[in-house]
Amino acid sequence: MTPTSLLECFTCGTDNRYDAMSLTKPNQDIKRDLQGIASDLKWSAVELMRVAERLSLAGNESDAQAVLRLCAVFHADEDRLTGYVDEVKAGRILRGKPE
Repeated sequence: MTPTSLLECFTCGTDNRYDAMSLTKPNQDIKRDLQGIASDLKWSAVELMRVAERLSLAGNESDAQAVLRLCAVFHADEDRLTGYVDEVKAGRILRGKPE
């Protein structure tokens, strides 16, 4: 699930109480870290879109397009991380003890 609002960015639209009960502490930590990084990427992409808009309005279309390409990369990475969060929740990705 991809967050669609700032609030959902922080909660990822799920009932985290249930997840916390079903995941070990290390897996809760990795899930929270992945969600946080995905939220950071989303926030960064939104800010970069604003920069791209200002560049375009200033007549600097080539730089605006370059920034928009960065946004697309950030969105793809956000989606990938959100998929990893789902895999952690499903138990397909587990965090082991450090060696």
